[in-house]
Amino acid sequence: MASRATRRARPQPAAPDPIVAALVGVLGRDRVRDDAAERSLLAHDASVFSGGAAGPVCFPTSTEEVQAVVRTAVAHGRAVVPRGAGTGLAGGAIPLGRPVVVVTTKMNRILDVDLDDRVAWVEPGVVNLDLTTYLRPLGYHFAPDPSSQQACTIGGNVANNSGGPHCLAYGVTGQHVLALDVVLPDGELVRLGGLDAEPPAYDLRGAFIGGEGTLGIATLIAVRITKNPLRVRTLLLAFDTIEDAATTVGSVIAAGIVPAAMEVMDRRITAAVESFVHAGYPLDAGAVLLVEVDGPEEGTAVDAERVVEIGRANGATTVRVAATEEERALLWKGRKTAFGAVAKIAPSYYLQDTVVPRSALPGVLQSVYEIAERHDLMVVNVFHAGDGNLHPLLLFDSREHGAIERVHAAGREIVEVSLAAGGVLSGEHGIGVEKRDYMPLQFSDVDLDHQNRLRRAFDPACRANPGKVLPSGHSCADIQALERVPAGLWG
Repeated sequence: MASRATRRARPQPAAPDPIVAALVGVLGRDRVRDDAAERSLLAHDASVFSGGAAGPVCFPTSTEEVQAVVRTAVAHGRAVVPRGAGTGLAGGAIPLGRPVVVVTTKMNRILDVDLDDRVAWVEPGVVNLDLTTYLRPLGYHFAPDPSSQQACTIGGNVANNSGGPHCLAYGVTGQHVLALDVVLPDGELVRLGGLDAEPPAYDLRGAFIGGEGTLGIATLIAVRITKNPLRVRTLLLAFDTIEDAATTVGSVIAAGIVPAAMEVMDRRITAAVESFVHAGYPLDAGAVLLVEVDGPEEGTAVDAERVVEIGRANGATTVRVAATEEERALLWKGRKTAFGAVAKIAPSYYLQDTVVPRSALPGVLQSVYEIAERHDLMVVNVFHAGDGNLHPLLLFDSREHGAIERVHAAGREIVEVSLAAGGVLSGEHGIGVEKRDYMPLQFSDVDLDHQNRLRRAFDPACRANPGKVLPSGHSCADIQALERVPAGLWG
C-alpha cells in the first residue's frame, strides 16, 4: 500500500478549462477539442518553429458560429488565433499563450460563381487548387497559385497575401480579392470592400489582406476569377550558372516581355526533383529557368521566340519547349513539388522568403551560397525569379548539435543581405514569428508605431493572434497576458 506521503505527492489532474463547456454549448462536443493530442498538433504549422501552446480548438461551419466562438473567447478573456490548413512557413498560425484556435477548414463551400462579373464567393476553407479545378471546365481559374496550392486554403492565402509562380503577370492574392466578410476581434461582423469598381470610403479590404489574422477572421470572400488563356507556351532553358539564369530574367523583363511565370531552380534541387517526377530536367545544368507565356496564339509565339533569343545571348546551353499539355504539366509538377523533393537531400530545411530587385539577383544569390558555406550548411535555391522573390532552402539535420543555431544565424544574414540590396523581408510567406524580430531592420520606430495603431483600430483589446508580426515594444504582445515567447521559437 502506498504511504500517505506518496499519495500526497501524486499529481492531480488539471482542472477543466472553464471556456470549454461554453464553446461546447456553441458548437457541440464533436467540434470542440481540448485533448492534449489535438492541442499539440495545432501548436505547429509547416514552419520549423515550435513553442506554441494551443487552448481549445474549434471547428465552426458558418459565420454565425465564428461570431459565437469569438464572443465566447471575449467573455472569458481569451485570445483567438485563426487557422486554415497550417501550411504557413513563418509561424503565423502557431498559437501563443493557449488562445482559442479557430480552424476554418470545415467552411469549405464554393457558394456562387458569376461568370458575367467574373466573381466567385467562397468560404475561407476552400482549398486553392479545388477552386481552380471547379472553375476550369467553365473556362476560368483562380490565378494565385502558391506551391502548396494542393493543400493551402483561400483564407490562408488572404491572411498572408500569398503569391505563386503565375503571380508575375497576374498579381498576388490581394489583386484578386474584391470583398470580405470579417468577424472582428470583438465578434462584430463587417464587410470590407465590395464588387463596385470604386467602393466608397477607405480601402480597409487592402488593409486586412496580409494581416495574418491580427485584424479578424475572414468568413466569406469574393475573389476575382481569371479567363483561361487561349494559348500557353512553357519553355525550359538550361544554364551553366545560376547567375546566368538570373541575368536572363532581368533581360527578358527589360525587353518589355512580362511572362506569366519565370522560375529558377539550381543544380541540386533540379536533380532532386528529376529523381522524383522524371520530367526530363537536365542534370548537368548549373540552373534551369522555366518561362511560361500565355495569351493569343501569335503573341505567345513571338514572345517565346524572343525569350529563346535572350536566353541564348545570356549563355543558355539548352532550350526546350513543352510540346504537349502533359509535358507542360510535368515540368510544373517538378517545380511545385521542389520543397518536398528536398527530403531526398536532407531530413530538415528552413525556407527563406525575401524579395530583392531583379537587377540584384545575381549578386544576392552569390552571397546566399557564401553565407551557407560559412555556416557549414548546404543551400539549394528555387524561386520566383520574375519578381525577385527568393526562396533559399537551408538544409540541415535537427539532430546534429548546433545545427539549428547555424541555420538561424545564416537566415538572419540572408535577410540582412537582401535588405541591403534594396529588398524586403517577405514576398508571400508573411512575417509571423519568423521575422517578427527582424521588422526593425526594414521599418523605423515611427513606421512600426503606425502599424500598431492600425492593428489596435481593429483590435483594441489585442486578442487577435497576439505575438505575431510586430516586435516587442510595438506589439499587442506587450499588453496581452501571454507567456513570453523566445525570439525565433526554434525547435
